Amino acid sequence: MSAKPTLQVVKIGGNVIDNPSALASFLQDFASLTGPKLLVHGGGKIATQMAASMGIESQMIEGRRVTDEESLRIVTMVYAGWINKSIVAELQGLTCNALGLTGPDGRIVLSKKRAATPIDYGFVGDIVLVNADSLSGLIAAGFSPIFAPITADAAGQLLNTNADTMAQALAIALSSTYDVTLTYCFEKKGVLMDPTDDDSVISSINPASFIDLKEKGIVSAGMIPKLDNALKAISAGVSVVRLCHADNLQKTEIGTKISA
Repeated sequence: MSAKPTLQVVKIGGNVIDNPSALASFLQDFASLTGPKLLVHGGGKIATQMAASMGIESQMIEGRRVTDEESLRIVTMVYAGWINKSIVAELQGLTCNALGLTGPDGRIVLSKKRAATPIDYGFVGDIVLVNADSLSGLIAAGFSPIFAPITADAAGQLLNTNADTMAQALAIALSSTYDVTLTYCFEKKGVLMDPTDDDSVISSINPASFIDLKEKGIVSAGMIPKLDNALKAISAGVSVVRLCHADNLQKTEIGTKISA
């Protein structure tokens, strides 16, 4: 039986997207990765800034955006439009054959609207299906898919979707065809033992240590869903999962590795 081809799935966080020089540096590193690759990007603060300029107040609950009808229009315009196409154009300038996508394109990612209880997040989508065959076809044709975190349900309703979860779902779906490495890049060097010390990187996390870190309050807030996604990916067939600083994408030994 022949070995699976390798694929790198990378998720880039909003804080890097908010910094043009950091994003340009990251995209150079991404473009120079050898072999098949796929990028999922977050939204950053641009959607919030645009909403404010239009007199629309952004509502957040526990760090998660509540997406009402007006907010959905804005995040779709910003994430799937300006941010996605800016990244695609910049990568094309770096001779990376980038192809900008959202979930509804080719119905590659199908989602459903999250239940309104216990918290109503509005037009937020939870992923139910990834069309791995169609996506593999695009990758085999030489494209590097660049996903904005917008999906749709079976009836065609657009939905805002968590980018970390989207990266995890794509990585899991593609792991049947590829030997997948999933890298979450953000503004920290990894998961930190001490949030005030950038060098206190926890080198490895497994399900048991994750529970311990949560109980001790070392891992909290937005890092919990990120690690939930990472642990789900490693348990569902993704070969390598790592969290690292955006500057360290190519330095595979640096960051926090996730193990089953």
